[in-house]
Amino acid sequence: MDEEYDVIVLGTGLKECILSGLLSVDGLKVLHMDRNDYYGGESTSLNLNQLWKRLRGDDKPPESLGPSKEYNVDMIPKFMMANGALVRVLIRTNVTQYLNFKAVDGSFVYNKKKIYKVPANDVEALKSTLMGLFEKRRARKFFIYVQDYEENDPKSHEGLDLNKITARELISKYGLEDDTVDFLGHALALYKDDSYLDEPAMNTVKRMKLYAESLARFQSGSPYIYPLYGLGELPQGFARLSAVYGGTYMLNKPECKVEFDNNGKAYGVTSEGETAKCKKLVCDPSYLPDKVQKVGRVARAICIMSHPIPDTNDSHSVQLILPQKQLGRKSDMYLFCCSYSHNVAPKGKYIAFVSAEAETDNPETELKPGIDLLGPVDETFFDIYDRYEPINKPEEDNCFISTSYDSTTHFESTVQDVLTMYRKITGKELNLSVDLSAASAASEE
Repeated sequence: MDEEYDVIVLGTGLKECILSGLLSVDGLKVLHMDRNDYYGGESTSLNLNQLWKRLRGDDKPPESLGPSKEYNVDMIPKFMMANGALVRVLIRTNVTQYLNFKAVDGSFVYNKKKIYKVPANDVEALKSTLMGLFEKRRARKFFIYVQDYEENDPKSHEGLDLNKITARELISKYGLEDDTVDFLGHALALYKDDSYLDEPAMNTVKRMKLYAESLARFQSGSPYIYPLYGLGELPQGFARLSAVYGGTYMLNKPECKVEFDNNGKAYGVTSEGETAKCKKLVCDPSYLPDKVQKVGRVARAICIMSHPIPDTNDSHSVQLILPQKQLGRKSDMYLFCCSYSHNVAPKGKYIAFVSAEAETDNPETELKPGIDLLGPVDETFFDIYDRYEPINKPEEDNCFISTSYDSTTHFESTVQDVLTMYRKITGKELNLSVDLSAASAASEE
């Protein structure tokens, strides 16, 4: 272990594994260590016995729930947008060869105390029961504008500069009602709160286009895909990638103490009396608690059920977004459901997550609006965890620290953090122009 590396990565969470893989592919010499004896860190995947032990304190779940080994419960469950940045990274690195994807059945939104399918284009807008007749026509016109918008074709701009006008100004030109704006911003453009309305409209239009293009990709009921056997396969896929390019992995390394020189720059990591040297250090917040600050908490309920979520067309896998305004909250609530059809539970069992940025100290009460939509539940676990962001200056201490995972049930914010870290570490943008069809074969199995 007493060697010099370009980069040492601490923690095998998904963000750290993606970066380790990307940096190895770039030709850097990478050492990847974890104090745990399993992959995934916070974003690990647990069988039923492990889940019981972590959240109930013993490992004796009732037999009625089925065999423990048939459960793959992701601790940070997130769906992938079919044409999104994570899928592009997977294709770019060829990690798709280690994974099999399956399309997610449904994408829904909570509006006026009911569940609706999210309409994503002009045709669906006309069919949707979410809006009245006149509102449908207005929404259809807005969808057509978004679908036809091309950044490089001024004719499609209709005289609007989307880098100058705000999302609020663009939407007001179409006279859309508040409830319509709610689902557009939160269930299509996937914003966590309403601050986007006062930012340039370009990002909102790009996000809506990404949703519609992803939806069209696999002709299923949602724009999302998810790996068979859950996300636990992802960190391992990137670990394999790193190993193929000469990266070294060491699990179960106690302590992992980061060493700093007199100028406060990280120069290595000590474990079991040996120090490996490095030029740059990448880690999750738990390895350098003095260089991060707590910025919030995520409250969540993990529920095991024997049926799909009611009013979601019997979808075996589904995302349901509850926009903040509908609940009188400061940020959105998310429902994620997956089942035996993605091999994450025994036949007939469904796993649902209700998650939100915690605004109180009582997750049971706070998450009730989401839990009430699930119908009868076999078991419920409540959990709350702190969210951290780095406060260090990487150019001064050589430490590149990821932010904690947020409450969203899709990957877009996670991947943006990875791409930003990649740019800071390497000084260049990651090229994400890839042939998207490379991921489709596995997705249609």
